[in-house]
Amino acid sequence: MGEHVHVRFSEFLGVSESGELVERSRCHCGFAWTRTYRVEDGEPDSPPAS
Repeated sequence: MGEHVHVRFSEFLGVSESGELVERSRCHCGFAWTRTYRVEDGEPDSPPAS
């Protein structure tokens, strides 16, 4: 039998009370995980000029 690779299905994407981006995902096997991304204080990055 081969190795299992988790396939990410997004369940939730939002912003916490402290301003962090929170991403909750799951795999069809039942495994679930949450990742939190911190954004540095200041202005958001501007898109590159085309």
